[in-house]
Amino acid sequence: MPNGVTPKIVDGLQRIVGPENVLTAQSDRMVYECDGFTIEKNCPDVIVFPTCTEHVSGIIKLCNREDVIFLPRGAGTSLAGGTLAVGGGVMLVLTRMKEIEEINLRDRYAIVQPGVVNIWLTRALAGTGYHYAPDPSSQGACTIGGNVATNSGGPHTLKYGVTVNHVLGVEAVTADGTVIMVGGPSGEPIGPDLVGAMVGSEGTLAVVTRVWVRLTRNPEGTRTMLAVFESVDDATRAISAIIGEGIIPAALEMMDQGILVALEKAFKFGFPLDAEAILLIEVDGIEAGLDAQRDQITDICNRLGAREVRQAADDAERQKLWKCRKQAFGAIGRIASSLVTQDGVVPRTQLPFIFSKIQEISSKYNIRIVNVFHAGDGNIHPVFLFDERNENEVKAVLEAGGEILQACLDCGGSVTGEHGIGVEKVGFMNKMFTDGDIEMMTRLRITFNPDGRLSPNKMLPVAGACGVERIKPSRTVAM
Repeated sequence: MPNGVTPKIVDGLQRIVGPENVLTAQSDRMVYECDGFTIEKNCPDVIVFPTCTEHVSGIIKLCNREDVIFLPRGAGTSLAGGTLAVGGGVMLVLTRMKEIEEINLRDRYAIVQPGVVNIWLTRALAGTGYHYAPDPSSQGACTIGGNVATNSGGPHTLKYGVTVNHVLGVEAVTADGTVIMVGGPSGEPIGPDLVGAMVGSEGTLAVVTRVWVRLTRNPEGTRTMLAVFESVDDATRAISAIIGEGIIPAALEMMDQGILVALEKAFKFGFPLDAEAILLIEVDGIEAGLDAQRDQITDICNRLGAREVRQAADDAERQKLWKCRKQAFGAIGRIASSLVTQDGVVPRTQLPFIFSKIQEISSKYNIRIVNVFHAGDGNIHPVFLFDERNENEVKAVLEAGGEILQACLDCGGSVTGEHGIGVEKVGFMNKMFTDGDIEMMTRLRITFNPDGRLSPNKMLPVAGACGVERIKPSRTVAM
């Protein structure tokens, strides 16, 4: 049992979920000390695995009685410290709530528990003619509950939209243990869009325990292309030109040479390692118009300096291309011991500028940065390669990341497109939003989470000119 945790709290948790669903040993808790943002680490005091909504409600009520902070976590693939146990506390790991409860093709929705891995729903829908559109790059590991928490995007959100566009309703447990339902499969909600407020709130308003998601009919046809460019500038100009022609691809991704080297080592696809950038472009829809779109995109890329544009020969080659793209971050593990993936957004026309700025910052801090962009909607993912055992390199990565995010803001963008704020980007909230905006967001949180025990110290900055006092937890489990 970890030092400072009262037996009363542990016994209470074990009575709710069973002893096998409570972890207190230091070696067990260390597994949950961080998410994909590995620079910040802190162990929760107790790990608990609820398996139903009633468990979640009971755990939260116990934490309130004992004046203990608590937070939810899914698979831990989040990349901004959204599941970091700031101050310790009780961590509710929702990965054992993993049932696909219903697939309703007639009404085009599914009901899933928060621990369902995104790709499980894709597989369950195979052969039905429908799919769940949001497809984060971590699709093989991330959970739908986590996608809801951060309003995840992915390669195909350019055409189909992010998670909030595909969530019809959620069941959630509020900070006092009350089970609520917002939205649902019956249509547009009446009154305030509480589903929209819940999606992207990073577990600071309530703990989501069930999700109604929209199902999308499969496109009749698909064309997937790989365009090879000698320069990033040419590739980014092609991106703007494609969108400027009124074409909205299902996906439009850019990868630079550093990523290509890592992918080629991992997957032996045959990527041109002397190219400075490639575009992975996919269009889908009614079969009759797809060849014309493909030819138009090919003409644009050739006109703007593409060395080669080729179409995936068959579905197997298409699947391999997307496997390479979605496992890009994992492949980087072959060339660096540690990595941090940044997440910013710029207007598409500013992609050449931001790439140049990233190169400048890379040289300034002597940190290698490779790039993969959801380029169609200006969502950049520079990846910092470093050794987290070297304090100077960690400091350089944090400072360099801050400069890149500031550059995104300076050219009219945002500091996050899909990874959320978490703990990493709290300091940028006052730069993105007015004091009035921060005040209203804080008041919304206080409405749902008045005592601040649920996911404290996430997303919103400390009190400043907005005049709203920061929510402060009474104490943590460790006493």
